[in-house]
Amino acid sequence: MRDFTWSYSEAVRIDRSRLHDTVFAGVVATASVVLFVLYGPDRLRADGLTIEGLRQPDAFGALLLVGACAPIAVRRRWPLGALCAGLVPQTLLNVLGYGTGMAALSGMVLLYSVASYRGLALALAALVLSLAAYVVGAVAGPVRGVGWNEYIVVAVVLVSVWGAGRSLRLRRAYLEELKDRAARLERARAADTRAARAEERSRIARELHDVVAHHVSVMTVQAAAARRVLASDPELAREALSAIEHTGRLAMTEMRNIVGVLRTDARAELGPQPGVRDLPALVEQMREAGLPIRLRVEGEPVPLPAGVDLAAYRLVQEGLTNSLRHAGPGAEAVVTVRHGPHELDVRVADDGRGMADARGDAKADARAGAKAEPRTGTKADARAGARAEGRADGRAGAKGAAAGPDGDVEAGGGRSRPPGHGLVGIRERVALYGGILSIGPLPGGGFEVRARFPLKDGQ
Repeated sequence: MRDFTWSYSEAVRIDRSRLHDTVFAGVVATASVVLFVLYGPDRLRADGLTIEGLRQPDAFGALLLVGACAPIAVRRRWPLGALCAGLVPQTLLNVLGYGTGMAALSGMVLLYSVASYRGLALALAALVLSLAAYVVGAVAGPVRGVGWNEYIVVAVVLVSVWGAGRSLRLRRAYLEELKDRAARLERARAADTRAARAEERSRIARELHDVVAHHVSVMTVQAAAARRVLASDPELAREALSAIEHTGRLAMTEMRNIVGVLRTDARAELGPQPGVRDLPALVEQMREAGLPIRLRVEGEPVPLPAGVDLAAYRLVQEGLTNSLRHAGPGAEAVVTVRHGPHELDVRVADDGRGMADARGDAKADARAGAKAEPRTGTKADARAGARAEGRADGRAGAKGAAAGPDGDVEAGGGRSRPPGHGLVGIRERVALYGGILSIGPLPGGGFEVRARFPLKDGQ
């Protein structure tokens, strides 16, 4: 629709230009004929001006004048052809000794048109033709000028008109280049905006996945534990429900901070992003969910870049969430943060089986515990049984995600399934800061997620 509108407006503009040129040609031709008829040799002698060799006006002379002025009507469409068509009758007028009326003005207009609408080569050719036509008419015609001064003035006028046309063409080309450059910049800015929006959407998606996957996994384990002990130990179930409420509030707070920046009608509640300093609180939360964890911090902690700090925290969060969901009953996780002089090493490992050979006994233990409905027991036992219920099979897919370069994994009977978004998000985060990521099973059993982030000048 936009192209159609532009084409229509351009066509209207061209039609108006042709109409204006046609009217202009008619006005110049009429004025030339009137001057040609009124100011003949007799009228000039009566006014005290005698020009030797000037012929009396006649129909042929008037026809030549009209022929010299008519090409103005097509000066924009065929400028060089119009100039040639106008120079022929104008030269004949000079050679035959007729008065030229306003034919000289027509020649200057046509020369200006060629200079402003055509390239330098054609413009130079038009200037040479105009000078040559004037010289031929002056030399071969019966009318003698006042002197060499007249010839020099005419030559200067023709060169000036030609220069004005070239200046207009250069200015027009400059403006077109500015418009084209502005259009290119606008397209580049639009592409940059689309890329920035896509990157921001990807970042928000990663943040939301990390927050939702972690907290929902913890809430699921807490809910399963509460269901298991609801009839036998209401107090323990109440504690599990309180933990679910607390975890849900944390999830809502983090999601509000992430999504709040997207709102345009209100100021977002900004707060510091989590980092390595918040790992003890994260570890404590996962312990309450039933996953035994040990946190090791080696080396002297140094201030970290905000992006690396957040990426390390999310990596530990995702690794512990996977251990909570897939490691199986009785598994223990170890979080190791090693601060080096030029590297930050973050490692999350567990000793759980989480494979297909753990499915049967894990499910059997969970169902046996559910049927027995013990009257006594600890909160950790209840949560361990809940984690064992039906989740051991997911570990195989998580381990296989690190094995295939294309993201396809082999699980169970060799069936291919795509990796989870969490592992993809970890890869993106680590790659963004030039880190090295290692995900896969450990030789003696268990699973490991490890990343090494390079630090420049200790940061």
